[in-house]
Amino acid sequence: MQATNTIMMVRPVRFHYNEQTAANNYFQHEMKELRPGEIQSKALGEFDDFVTKLRDHGIEVIVAEDTLQWDTPDSIFPNNWVSFHDDGRVGLYPMYAENRRLERRQDILESLQATHGFEVSSIVDFAPHENDGRFLESTGSMILDRSEKILYAAISSRTHTEVLEEFCQTFGYTSVTFHANQSVEGLRLPIYHTNVMMCLAEGFAVICLDAIDNPDERAKVVESLEKSEKEIIDISENQLNHFAGNMLQVRSSSGQLYLVMSSAAYRSLVDSQVERIKKHCPILHSPLDTIEELGGGSARCMMAEIFLPRKNH
Repeated sequence: MQATNTIMMVRPVRFHYNEQTAANNYFQHEMKELRPGEIQSKALGEFDDFVTKLRDHGIEVIVAEDTLQWDTPDSIFPNNWVSFHDDGRVGLYPMYAENRRLERRQDILESLQATHGFEVSSIVDFAPHENDGRFLESTGSMILDRSEKILYAAISSRTHTEVLEEFCQTFGYTSVTFHANQSVEGLRLPIYHTNVMMCLAEGFAVICLDAIDNPDERAKVVESLEKSEKEIIDISENQLNHFAGNMLQVRSSSGQLYLVMSSAAYRSLVDSQVERIKKHCPILHSPLDTIEELGGGSARCMMAEIFLPRKNH
């Protein structure tokens, strides 16, 4: 299945602006008017409200508690360091920012098995690529079409082709790669993660085609999506800047599909786009303003999809 009914999220204890990631994440902005305690309080409130909304709609959310042992300001975005697959394999990934490498936690993986009954057949560790300056930040870097075994990836300083091809060989995917850019102070600069400009769901894709400057690369992406019978819902760069590309389709315990996004992303959509999405599934949105402003990530980044088999199944 393309959409899971179980996601893992990490509840923050020290959320703040991460200077290490700001080097190439142009969605991040400091909020100097707020004290650290106020930032953490606001982010925690947004996180808890988001989890409640998901659970109220029948989506299983496993919340892992963040730790004060290390300073990991971006721990709220676990989809970048891990991926969970339906054959029981778990992928661990090389991270661009050194302080983000501390987010990879063995105790979380152990808890998923011991407490929640998931089966892990093996762990595929791509993290050693960090030693050679090569990175691949999981489902931030890669948009996975799990049914068709196709992955879409915007090549950047956080998404290296060598690691990408190793992932494809290991997990049996074919890659569709391209370059995606955004306008920053008059310059066209690489978008740091594919998942801020593209979302793949059952039956449709939300994508900012204007971010793919090269017409041949753009045509290649469109051709692949159309061949996979995905309805293409194109968003503008202004909508991308409001995190309208950072969405994730999830499934409730009853099988109902939802497209999950932030309230800022939802407000940026025009009526015709909302109607096209709702032909496929309802929309869930929650305010994530502080997390988006300081962290440069949104709803999709906060959810690590779990496709692992369960022992009682």
